[in-house]
Order: sequence, then C-alpha cells, then structure tokens
Amino acid sequence: MIILIAVPTGIKVFNWLATMHKGSIEFRAPMLYAVGFISLFVIGGVTGVGNGLLAIDINVHDTTWVVAHFHMVLSLAMTMVAFGGIYFWFPKFTGRMYNEGIAKAAFWLILIGSLIAFVPFFKLGLEGMPRRYWSYPAEFTGIYRLTIIGGYILIAGFLITLVNVVRSAFAGERAPANPWDARSLEWTIPSPVPSYNFETIPVITAGPYEYGKPEEGKAMPEGAKVV
Repeated sequence: MIILIAVPTGIKVFNWLATMHKGSIEFRAPMLYAVGFISLFVIGGVTGVGNGLLAIDINVHDTTWVVAHFHMVLSLAMTMVAFGGIYFWFPKFTGRMYNEGIAKAAFWLILIGSLIAFVPFFKLGLEGMPRRYWSYPAEFTGIYRLTIIGGYILIAGFLITLVNVVRSAFAGERAPANPWDARSLEWTIPSPVPSYNFETIPVITAGPYEYGKPEEGKAMPEGAKVV
C-alpha cells in the first residue's frame, strides 16, 4: 500500500511541469532552483517507491540506499526550493538585488555537489552497505571518497549562497518595484514593502490567469495589475 504515495506525488510533479508549459520562463536563480528542486525530488521519489516493493526493499532496507533517498527528497530538494523562494522574495523584503552570477554559480555547485555526494549511496545500498555504520569494507573506499568530495562541493555552494545573501542585503543594487516583470499585485508596490502596502486601491483589469506581458504597444493603466 505504501507505493500508493507515488500517485499524488506523480500528480504534483506533472502539475509543476504543466505550470511551466508554454510559460515565459527566464532561467534566473529562482527558476533554476525550482527546476533543481523538481529534479532532485523526482530522483528521490522514484527511488523511494522501490522501498515499498518487497523484492527491492528486502535488499536495500536500512542500507545507504535509504540515506540517499531521504536526503534527495527531504534535505536537498527542500533546500533547493527554499533557496529559490529566498532569491525570489529577496528584492521585496530587502529592497536590494542579489548578485545573479554568484547565485547561479552557487546553484550549480549545490546541484552537482548533491549528485556527487548522494547518488553513489544508491550503489552502496545495492551492494548491501548498512547505514549508521562508522566503518565500511575497503573496497568501498573509492566511493566514499567521491561522496566526501561531493559534500565539500555542496558545502561550498551553501557558503557562497550565504555570503551572497548577506552581502547583497547590505550592499546590493537597489531593487526596482518589479524586477521579475510579474503580473501579481505584490509587485506593484515599492521594494521593500512600505508599512501601508498600497497607497491607493489597485485596479484589476484582467482575470487571475491571464499572465504574461501586456500586448505590444499597449500600456497598462497606472496602478492596474492582474491579480
């Protein structure tokens, strides 16, 4: 019965992909982290379904396979989506822009480091290496060294992200009200948000799902935005 979790999980993955379908996507840091989240979540989710199958679970139960599965889904994927959210809302709650180049470099370090650090644990699990053991057979030394390298790359990505966020919060370029060219109401007010939020009641000129830029040559009325 546990494999039934694949049904709602699969629906959500297709939901996320369908949301991006035919969208005006710009692969800036928030979107990169969102796609990275989906990638790691799928890897962790698919390998987790195997844990619910007796023929597989009898071999990988309580091995490093489970370590890799849980880290992919609950640690790395969730970290990806959290960083994406931080970068997306960063201009609105600080009034400054982060360094886009550094943010992208940190993303690739985190993604590559995640894969190098934890994908090998799937192989170790298939080989029967138990988790929570402080020692391991000598033949696994090369794989463990590879995971350590991946861990250092992952940590480097985290540290670069921290430095980028802290530095940008104090010395970053001033953020415009709407750096993403978004069509929702929160991006019609200055960044950072003033205490009164909206100076005047916004005028709604279109439906909630009519996303995208205004038609070429047609300017939107002042104060009007899609909600």
